[in-house]
Amino acid sequence: MSRRRRIYEGKAKVLFEGPEPGTLVQYFKDDATAFNNKKHGVITGKGVLNNRISEYLMLRLAEIGIPTHFVRRLNMREQLVKEVEIIPIEVVVRNIAAGSFTARFGMPEGSSLPRSIIEYFYKSDELGDPLVAEEHITAFGWATPQDLDDMLSMSLRINDFLTGLFLAIGIKLIDFKLEFGRLYEGDDLKIVLADELSPDNCRLWDVKTSEKLDKDRFRRDLGRIEEAYQEVARRLGILPEGGPRDLKGPETMQ
Repeated sequence: MSRRRRIYEGKAKVLFEGPEPGTLVQYFKDDATAFNNKKHGVITGKGVLNNRISEYLMLRLAEIGIPTHFVRRLNMREQLVKEVEIIPIEVVVRNIAAGSFTARFGMPEGSSLPRSIIEYFYKSDELGDPLVAEEHITAFGWATPQDLDDMLSMSLRINDFLTGLFLAIGIKLIDFKLEFGRLYEGDDLKIVLADELSPDNCRLWDVKTSEKLDKDRFRRDLGRIEEAYQEVARRLGILPEGGPRDLKGPETMQ
């Protein structure tokens, strides 16, 4: 890792210069943060598991035509991704009331929503990632109306697909966060899914018991954090009996 040029370091990942133009190496850390970086910790093995889980979900989404930045997994903690211009908006898809949503609307956690709700948050640690409207996004030039249309359309398709995928393995997809980027290929520009998909940015509950299988176990000091991440990987069929060791990666997605 030290031989590569570091491009950016976030709370849970580090981006390094890729082996060829237009690529980056995304490294998954074990670091965990919550409450806008006010709570810090380490979840042993989280980086390895999130690398595998995100790889699996990105590949499955690519199969249904969702464009992503993912190229291939390189090793236990790293994956090769396409370099994109990140749109500074977090798209949150909510299926069940949980987290900050319950406080804002005075709803008990676990309450059913009349339909899936899409919310937008401006990516800014300094401002605490504030909730914003489409008017803010387009007025301040963070994304164009066409960008937003593409992001909304993909978010709803991703939600439909992942809801069914997780339900088939006994997990409810409560809510999740997506990030998108602009990918320039010659004169063409397209919006693609970026960042990661893992228990770090998805709320996942067991269908029968409502046991939390995501980062809320860290946020709320519920314990058994590593086991929850491992359980998600196990149900997805990507965790061997011996634990989160490295496995041969899938073929490169073009």
